[in-house]
Amino acid sequence: MDTTPRIAPLEAPFAPETAAELDRWMPPGAGLPPLALFRTLATDLPLAQAMHPLGSFLLSRRFALSLREREIVIDRVCARCGCGYEWGVHVAAFGDAAALDEAQIAATYATGGPAGVWSAREELLLRAVDELHDHGRISDALWGALAGQYDERQLLELLVLCGWYHLISFVANGARVTHEAWAVMLPLAVTSA
Repeated sequence: MDTTPRIAPLEAPFAPETAAELDRWMPPGAGLPPLALFRTLATDLPLAQAMHPLGSFLLSRRFALSLREREIVIDRVCARCGCGYEWGVHVAAFGDAAALDEAQIAATYATGGPAGVWSAREELLLRAVDELHDHGRISDALWGALAGQYDERQLLELLVLCGWYHLISFVANGARVTHEAWAVMLPLAVTSA
């Protein structure tokens, strides 16, 4: 399979306006050069500038789901989309902070994983991701179960989070964004499915 980027990410040195936008996308104190995904988006600076506020909100402390719940959802969405780029970035960057162990990380991309890996509440999140991915909607039965565990704000933000990481997966996969050297590799069987 060809892995040559279809849209070449920008390379340093960056124009001042581009450098400022890339700085906005990178977490403070990350100590890394701008990610390939961000440098790809910055090839269309107005688009990158428009996307940043929502992406930033979804990773902020203002987001209604916990960091752990957020990362479970993001990892599952990216795995279901076969997006090794974004799955690997999130596992490497947030897996420890989200207290995801090896079995749980593997369960984000495996179907029919071992019982007891997730809490009942976390299982609902995975089911929501899967239903949205497979059918573009959530069944009434699952929505009722989710509503018993999550408030309306959390549910709305869950839907937006799933949609956002589908978008990011489509960009990364469609543009063939090059894997970050420090990121975790999603098993090939998942990305080639």
